[in-house]
Amino acid sequence: MIRKLAILVPLLTLGVFSVAHAAIPTETLLPGIDLGSNEPDKVSNTMRIILLITVMSIAPAILVLMTSFTRIIVVLGFVRNALGTQQMPPNQVLVGLALFMTFFIMGPTLSTMNQEALQPFMEGKLTQKEAFDAAGGPIKEFMAKHTREKDLALFMDYAGMDRPDQVKDIPLTALVPAFAISELKTAFQMGFIIFVPFLVIDMIVSSILMSMGMMMLPPVMISLPFKILLFILVDGWNLIVKSLLVSF
Repeated sequence: MIRKLAILVPLLTLGVFSVAHAAIPTETLLPGIDLGSNEPDKVSNTMRIILLITVMSIAPAILVLMTSFTRIIVVLGFVRNALGTQQMPPNQVLVGLALFMTFFIMGPTLSTMNQEALQPFMEGKLTQKEAFDAAGGPIKEFMAKHTREKDLALFMDYAGMDRPDQVKDIPLTALVPAFAISELKTAFQMGFIIFVPFLVIDMIVSSILMSMGMMMLPPVMISLPFKILLFILVDGWNLIVKSLLVSF
């Protein structure tokens, strides 16, 4: 019996593979996909899914480097460090707040990209290249508005690029890093202004403790309640968020 099974198993395996091979169409493995087609009406649903997955895979980099997220999260981090509250508010709260503020600030830009690029592409009115160019216009306008000329010239001069006549002619390879370092500089400037009043409180508390001979008592332990009290009295979160919104 065991010998018969040993003979039948290879035969059945070969039969299954033969049937499967016969069932596979020889024309194409992925029907409906034409990577070389530039006609809007020939863009298949499968191709759209592939493009969507590709965009989603680089979405974190787009969110961090091409929107207002960088400035917001860095400034909120400076606020927490200036207060000296260590992990309060938690990272999840700061990132969530920065994320929703980013959606609020980028709302007009995202709406323009949806109306001018995404919807016409899904309706078959634009090719892939035309949709990409149409989507790049609004985001370039936003980044160019908040990018310093010195930072942009740094990357364009290094790559030997000619000075563009219009914003849409600026390549993303130079605009994105220039926008990122401009945002970091602005965020650090705001962070410095935030640190100053809390630094004054630390200095005052340290001087009082030293004059009283309490050198073994950590000044941070005493100054923390006063910094929190000052932050509450001036409605600090409202001022920080208002400053970030006005900066854009």
